[in-house]
Formats: sequence, structure tokens, C-alpha cells
Amino acid sequence: MSVVLGVAAIVLVLGATIVVGGMGVRLSRTTGDFFVASRSVRPVWNASAISGEYLSAGTFLGLAGLVLLVGADGFWFPIGYAAGYLLLLLFVAAPLRRSGAYTIPDFIEARLESRAVRRLTSLLVIVIGCLYIVPQLHGASLTLQVVADVPPWVGSIVVAVVVTGLVAAGGMRAITAVQAMHYWVKLIALLVPAVLILIALSGREPSRDPVLAYPVEVGPIATDPYSTTSLMIALLLGTIGLPHVLVRFYTSPDGGSARRTTVLVIGMIGVFYAVSGTMGLIARAAAPDLAQPGLADTVVLALPSRILPGPLGDVVTALVVAGAFAAFLATSSGLVVSLAGVISQDVFDGSVRSFRFSAVLCVLAPLGVALLTGPEALVSSVGTVFLVAATSLTPVILLGVWWRGLTARGSLAGMLVGAVTVGISLLASALLGADAGAIAPLLVQPAAWAIPLVTGVIVLVSRLDKRGAPPRAERYLTRLHLPERQSEQG
Repeated sequence: MSVVLGVAAIVLVLGATIVVGGMGVRLSRTTGDFFVASRSVRPVWNASAISGEYLSAGTFLGLAGLVLLVGADGFWFPIGYAAGYLLLLLFVAAPLRRSGAYTIPDFIEARLESRAVRRLTSLLVIVIGCLYIVPQLHGASLTLQVVADVPPWVGSIVVAVVVTGLVAAGGMRAITAVQAMHYWVKLIALLVPAVLILIALSGREPSRDPVLAYPVEVGPIATDPYSTTSLMIALLLGTIGLPHVLVRFYTSPDGGSARRTTVLVIGMIGVFYAVSGTMGLIARAAAPDLAQPGLADTVVLALPSRILPGPLGDVVTALVVAGAFAAFLATSSGLVVSLAGVISQDVFDGSVRSFRFSAVLCVLAPLGVALLTGPEALVSSVGTVFLVAATSLTPVILLGVWWRGLTARGSLAGMLVGAVTVGISLLASALLGADAGAIAPLLVQPAAWAIPLVTGVIVLVSRLDKRGAPPRAERYLTRLHLPERQSEQG
């Protein structure tokens, strides 16, 4: 592809991001603006922003690469990602908005009246958020390397600087507009190439080179019934535990708006997944030589110039590059604003100044990790984040919303067991590899047994806790589940 066009596409996205974010910066004044956009984001705008930040590097680059590698089995990932929002709609969206919280630790502390549980929740939120930022920075490095053959650190640095500036300057108010714009940029950046490539390929004979002739090792992905089921459980429940997803529901005006927003999100991300998966299917027919670890994640960048002739291919590739950078910026900014809110409140004084300082810290740590490590399969790395969220935070959040008997000690025990269990499982899987034998699937995909274990620990410890549930638990649950007007009258 043309290096000039590729770099121009990146500069254009960065410029548009700064301009749109700058408009939001001028409106950001209060603490509420920085943390939750003053709870004034309407459903269509909020749904665009949520979809913009949710569709990360793992989706934009990694999903097509995964479908190229494993075929139809790769579609389990987008099914899980999208269906997770159905669970959010049914069980979490409206109650969390009615909680009046700014962050997940806010909600947990208000529900359980425990500073200890809040501190552990904050730690887990920070770990999950940092783990999720690293693949975004890796994706940016990968894209810039393909476009301009620059050192790997350049892409990570560019995204880190822009995200830090936007979040620190305008907080949630600024990035909401940016993320909403990024969703539509990303959709167009894949939809147009997919349509043009399908038109160009119509009438051609597909490549007869077998995809499976290439060595395929894509990390924690397997197609046996247990692994598939466990993966789906992790993706479905992991969505509920992602800090940057949940914080967006706090920006809705009320519980009803939060529900409407979630319905729109399901439709928006479903359309995007269909387009991204189509690019992977096209690649299986048109570019099977890319079905190799390290190359598969570049397939959406490589396809246009392979299929479309001359300048048209260069222009379409530049469009894809623009969409890729929009993905890195949108997801990274959402993660940083959610983490900055937590650190600002739990470590500092919760002011606008501390929020800005926290935003800088939230970028520096993942940037250091990204610079010291190489990109793995992007979808696999993101899947690990969902697994950690599903086992450590999701059971406590769901029980906190729906079970009066939940106690602080039960929550502490459950979160600790979840985090330690997943950590040991993934470490054992990495160390043992093929030597794990029959238990390998249980270690690689532990969600199916780890989540019930964590839930059982929470319930058992809560039942045995002589202090019982907080005295105001019943009143707080009433606030979560009654419509706003009835709650105020009561």
C-alpha cells in the first residue's frame, strides 16, 4: 500500500479525534462531567460511544484473523461478545444506573458498606483495565509497522499520548463524543472494503490452497465441546465485569435510558461483527497464505491491496488503517477514563486535578508492559481479560444486585478465590503446555468450573458470616430495582 496514504489516514483520524474531543473539553467543568458526563448522555449517542469503545483491536484486527485461522469456529467470540450485552440488559444496566455510583468500587462499597471490599474491587478493576489496554497498544504498533515499517514502539507511543491528552483534558464528557464518532469510522472502514472486495471477487475462482496446511496455534482457543462452552461462559459473564463497559451506564439519565442504550448496542455491535467476520471468510478464499500466527492479525490490512487494483486498493487500505486506529483510540480512552475515576477516588481526593493525574498513571503502566512485550493473537489476549473479569468481579456484581444475603466477607472470599484460581490455571497451562494432558482444556478455559466455584464460595461464606448483610441492604436493593419515580416517592 501507499505509505503516504496510510500515514495520512492515521493523521486524519488523530486530527478528527483531537478536534471532536476538544469540543467536549470546552464543556467539561465539574467532577460529574469528568467521571460520568453529568449523567446526560442520551441512548443513541451513548450506544454509539459504548459500541465505539467495546469494538477494540481484538475485534477490528483479531476477529478476521481468527476466522481466517479456524473458520466458522471463530464466530463463537463475536457471539459471546454480543450476547454479553443481553445479560447486561436483563440483569445489570438499569439497577447500576439507579445506584447513583460513579464507578464499580462506588457501587460495591455502597452495597456492602465495606472499605476492604472496595479496595480489593479497585485493585481488580485496575488489573483488568491495564490488561485490556496492552492489546490496544500492541494493535497500534502492528498497524504502523504494516503501514510505514516503523519501530514497534511508535504506534504505542502515539496512541498513549493522544489518549492521555484527551482523558486528562476532558474526561468522560470529551471521550463520549470521540467514541461515538469512532464507532461509525470503524464500521465504514470495514464495510466499504468488504463490499468492494466481494464485488471484485465475484466471478473469480477461489484459491485452492488449503488453509489448514499452515501451522495454526492461536492460544487459548479450542473447538471441543467443553472448551467452547467454557469460552462462551467467560465471554457472556465477562462483559458484566468490564469496568469501561459498566461505567458508561452511569452516564445515562435514568434506568430506562440505560436499558434502551443496551438494546441499541446489541444491534450496533452485531452489525460490526458480521462485517468483520465476513472479512475473515473472504481471506480464507483469497489469502490463505496469511493463515499463520503473526500474520493473521494483519489480514484486514492486507486484503484490499491484494484484491483491488492499483490506487483503489491503496485508498481502501488507508480507510482500513483509519478504522484500526479509531479502534485503538476508542477502547484505550474508555479504559483509561474508567481507571482514572477509580484511582482518583481511591488513592487521591477525587478532584478533577487528581483525575487528570490518575489518567497519566493509567497510561504509563500499560505502555511500559506493551513496550516490553510482543503482540500475541489479539482475540486471545482480549479473551483472557474477559475470563479474569468473569471470575473475579461478575459474581459479586450480579449477587450484589440480586441477592440481599450477600456480605462483605463473602465478596472478599469470592473475589480472591476467583483471581487466584484463574491466575494459577493460566500459569499452569503456560508452564505445562502439551504435558497437561487431559486436564489441559480445564486449565486453558477454566470459566466453566471456576465461576461456579467462586459463586459457591461467596454464598457459603455469606451464609456463615455471623455479621450478616449490611443493615441498609434492603433499602439499597429497593433503590436499584424500583423505577426512579417510585423510588423517590418511597
